[in-house]
Amino acid sequence: MPSLKEVRNKIVSVGSTMQITSAMKMVSAAKLKRAQDAITQMRPYANKLKEILENVSASVDASENVYARDGKVKNVLIMGVSSNRGLAGAFNSNVIKKVNSLIQNEYADCSVTVVPVGKKVEDAFRRTKYYISGLEIPHHNNHLFDGLSYEKAAPVMEKIMDAFLNKQFDKVVVVYNQFRNAAVQIPTDEQLLPVVATPSSTGAKSQVKQDYIFEPSQEFIVNELIPRSVKTQFYKALLDSFASEHGARMTAMHKATDNAKAMQRDLKIMYNKARQASITKEILEIVGGAEALKG
Repeated sequence: MPSLKEVRNKIVSVGSTMQITSAMKMVSAAKLKRAQDAITQMRPYANKLKEILENVSASVDASENVYARDGKVKNVLIMGVSSNRGLAGAFNSNVIKKVNSLIQNEYADCSVTVVPVGKKVEDAFRRTKYYISGLEIPHHNNHLFDGLSYEKAAPVMEKIMDAFLNKQFDKVVVVYNQFRNAAVQIPTDEQLLPVVATPSSTGAKSQVKQDYIFEPSQEFIVNELIPRSVKTQFYKALLDSFASEHGARMTAMHKATDNAKAMQRDLKIMYNKARQASITKEILEIVGGAEALKG
């Protein structure tokens, strides 16, 4: 059995750790409320805009829509969105696993390039052959989460769209954690480019309405609204990931605090047992000494 001093030091150490995890849980809970409000307000607008412009894009002639592309996919750009910090459970590892799964399965026959958004996914792919090379695409995007805003996200997506228009990539996919609630975050991959109509829930091709009245013109919609929609989808993915990060960290710190309480309780029981054993030993030594003096 460990000495009383060792057990006492462990109790103090666990108590200090419990205070840290409890404080981190409270901070994440406060940030989660603002992040959750932002994504719940943004998601209906982004989804409806995407649905409308996908249908409009499908109704526009392919030669006039530079953001729609047919043919075999050879070069794929995957944007992996993680966090800059850890202590969030499986939040970051789920994104990394999802990106690796896409590389090994769905895009096994393609040339894949990974653009990291967040320090953790950058650390995972920095030394691999999939890491982005060249100066056209932004490399270090960790700053996007320092005061997350549309103004910061839009320039990054503009450079990605320029690379797509220059036919450097045939497909652009973003991988992120979709926020459901504080305890549930779903790893999701979403195609940003090319813009295609979404299949219906029955599995059939989406029924695109052809009776659109374009104002001012089809060219304006393609050149202005579709890029704005793509930037909005990317910004929505960042908001989803930001809310998911704080939800995952709050849940992880809550569990860590509960585990610390249980460990502290077990250590106190161990301390009391060790203290009782020490007292019993001292009593036995006193009684033994007294009996020896009598003899």
